[in-house]
Amino acid sequence: MTRGRGLAAAIGAMAAIVLTAAVLILPSAGAAPAPLTRAEATAVLAAIPARYLAWYRAAARTCQGLTWEVLAGIGTEESGNGRSFARGVHRGKNRKGAEGPMQFEPATFREYAVRADRSARLSPYNPEDAIFSAARMLCADGAARGTAPGLKGAIYAYNHSHRYVRAVLAITARYTAAERALPHPRRHRVARRGRARRRGRR
Repeated sequence: MTRGRGLAAAIGAMAAIVLTAAVLILPSAGAAPAPLTRAEATAVLAAIPARYLAWYRAAARTCQGLTWEVLAGIGTEESGNGRSFARGVHRGKNRKGAEGPMQFEPATFREYAVRADRSARLSPYNPEDAIFSAARMLCADGAARGTAPGLKGAIYAYNHSHRYVRAVLAITARYTAAERALPHPRRHRVARRGRARRRGRR
């Protein structure tokens, strides 16, 4: 991860996932992602395991200014959302000492640890704990500001690499484009309630 981790192993393990999901091809640095059709957007989000997506959404709500797409961008870059079998993702440590699907160094995890999964012992290998802990760390490092500089600074603090920041932001942009391309269930529920109230006044 974060303050020291082996990117090469995780990226190599993710290669097959990326190649089999063409819709996840990332835009070049600084380029806006191409608009997505609903089918493409559905495929992009479906590539994230459902439980991970739920944890990203819930953890992002613990920090005003942080979005689930940023957490998912980090989770994708670090471990393919837990699908990587690189050393340190599910057990042990990578060559730089990082642990778990969000690739925390032990000292960093202890500092920001959140026991989100109350049914199990706190662990960086528990994806729910790891995701909520990552949200806490990002929030403390600038994401809470809700600004682009604050977000970039938080991601850079997570892993001191400008290449890493660009990669995470590119993935984040793809997930954001997918989210925007799909109808929002809550918006539709609100719209339906509004129509029902108008019909009731007639």
